[in-house]
Amino acid sequence: MKMWSGRFGQAQNPDFEQWQRSFPFDRALLPYEVAASKAHAAALAAAGVLSERELAATLSALDQIEGEGGPQDDDPTIEDVHHFVEKRLVELAGEVGYKLHTGRSRNEQIATDLRLYVREQIDAISQTLLEFLGEFVEQAEDAGQNAMPAYTHLQRAEPVLVAHWLLAYVEMFLRDLDRLADCRKRMNECPLGSGAVAGTILPLDREAVANELQFDSPTANSIDATSDRDFAIEFVQALSVVALHLSRWAEELVLFSTTEFGFVKLPEQFSTGSSAMPQKKNPDALELVRGKAGRVFANATELWIAVKGLPLAYNKDLQETQQPVFAAAGQVSSMLRVATGFLAVVSFDGERMQQAASGGFMNALALAALLVRRGVPFRQAHEQVGQAVRLGLEKSCALEQLSKQDYAQCGIAADAELFRALALEEVLAIHDVPGGTAPLRVRAALAAIKEKLSIYAGAAHAGT
Repeated sequence: MKMWSGRFGQAQNPDFEQWQRSFPFDRALLPYEVAASKAHAAALAAAGVLSERELAATLSALDQIEGEGGPQDDDPTIEDVHHFVEKRLVELAGEVGYKLHTGRSRNEQIATDLRLYVREQIDAISQTLLEFLGEFVEQAEDAGQNAMPAYTHLQRAEPVLVAHWLLAYVEMFLRDLDRLADCRKRMNECPLGSGAVAGTILPLDREAVANELQFDSPTANSIDATSDRDFAIEFVQALSVVALHLSRWAEELVLFSTTEFGFVKLPEQFSTGSSAMPQKKNPDALELVRGKAGRVFANATELWIAVKGLPLAYNKDLQETQQPVFAAAGQVSSMLRVATGFLAVVSFDGERMQQAASGGFMNALALAALLVRRGVPFRQAHEQVGQAVRLGLEKSCALEQLSKQDYAQCGIAADAELFRALALEEVLAIHDVPGGTAPLRVRAALAAIKEKLSIYAGAAHAGT
């Protein structure tokens, strides 16, 4: 029996009946549907709708339903997860099972179930993100004082510590953690008690229901509560940025693993070979991280399109907002697990990176800075160092290999201090500002990030 069949005298078209079902995918919400149903049952008992015996029977049956995990096969007679729970509840507890739907609507149920799902996914994904960031910290500590080129326009720009480069990604993913936490805070309101659109017909204690489900409060408006999917959109948008950052990280490591760069040694556990070329070791894990990001972006777009033209309040279109949420959460979770495993075992060729950081005239800005400290206007210093670079290119030598006479041609008075300033250690050290790559600053940044991650981990352990 359908949950709404009384008004209808004709059977549904068989194709439409199967086409409009959501149980094949919303069965994923069964644990949340059971939790919300238990809270609603307690509220019904407090309102005098269920006796103590009926409440006990209902809760016992709901426990069994949760333990069963749903039918083994897709039952074509089941319309959605709400229908399944009611049908099974009646089978287990008898006629009292029909009482559970008193004072509630599937519109508020799905809004609640989906919020519970998103909240749990935020917590799980945030925990995996913390583990991922922990691997960045480990790699940064292992990198020590090793340097590498930093790039702009994919051209070597200035030398930086390898740890500084790794911590750049930490900052990106920390923002993702903040976005997810902000989303969780905003969506943690309970729709139960909103009814179909105007509010429940019973004097249910909405505060008690919200507390039982660990929401911060009930939703403020029944029309908004039953039609709102902002939390789902915001969640998947936040996941899109996580996927974006993962894709950028993966792309850079793909580049750095090429023979042309040679900075990254691909771990065999996360690589594949070629069916044609015996020598190949391919970065498939990284490439799939990069490729799967597009699917998360598509999930976000799907949500926007599903909701953009909907009048208030509930419309059946909202059924189509569930699968993009499930898909995005699953994709990002798996991407993060693979990325974390990869980062834990990948190794870097420190000698190759250090060598690359020492060439290519990347100490040119340091030379200009020295001239500025000597009172030369920066624009003039820039011009003079540019001439020295051109001379070095003509003579096929680095700035530190030019003679004093060569520098004199460029209007630069070269001395021992000048040649010391061109050494890699000195070039790194002059970036002595918060956020800079000077070794002291990077050590301080690493300590600050470890403390911040400890705070995040503590908050996650507390369930906030």
